[in-house]
Amino acid sequence: MTIKEQEKYAESARKGNNFTAYDAGSLDELFQYELHHPKIPVKVKGKLFLRDILGLTGMQVSLNRLPAGRTVPFLHQHKQNEELYIFIKGSGQMQIDGEVVEVKEGTAVRISPDGQRCWRNNSTEDLYYIVIQAKDGSLQQDTFDDGMASDQPPVW
Repeated sequence: MTIKEQEKYAESARKGNNFTAYDAGSLDELFQYELHHPKIPVKVKGKLFLRDILGLTGMQVSLNRLPAGRTVPFLHQHKQNEELYIFIKGSGQMQIDGEVVEVKEGTAVRISPDGQRCWRNNSTEDLYYIVIQAKDGSLQQDTFDDGMASDQPPVW
């Protein structure tokens, strides 16, 4: 996705004082998005990064569609970020440090920065997944310590 396309998507996001919402469309519509990665010479269809669109400050999130029979043709790892892959439709395989993990709807896989990873869709259906990246070891508190109940009831 070019900077101009990111700006267009960000402009169409709904913004409030304490939120930003963006409708990327149905899963089948993910193929309209393209990643233009500076280190990969080909455009990657079916990948939408949400950091800039939503104004995320503590994580990177992407929505992804990998067509049937396709594979990520290289291993990669990260300098600082752990990744969480949440598979929401379809099936395939991940390779992490030489180990193969079967993935399908409902599978979640966390990978540390040093883990060398790639994945493939070895099925006949498209594979859909969400990837969340955050700095490894940065979580200081979780929902039970961080969440606070409001004294105001919701008004629908």
